[in-house]
Amino acid sequence: MTDAETEIRQAAKKRERSKAAFDRDDAALRALFVEWRAKGIGPSDMARWSGMTREWVAKIAPAAKSD
Repeated sequence: MTDAETEIRQAAKKRERSKAAFDRDDAALRALFVEWRAKGIGPSDMARWSGMTREWVAKIAPAAKSD
């Protein structure tokens, strides 16, 4: 195996592990947004606490529809 191949394979494996961790943590954050939005916390507060935009939080956790 060449040095280039070894380095690229190692970097690809590292990226794969990082992506899996990101996906897991992203799903957990999204679940929290949905949970707390349902409990009445607004997207502006959650955006400020998380560093995300208000629009992104509102898209992930829209307000509950009234009947």
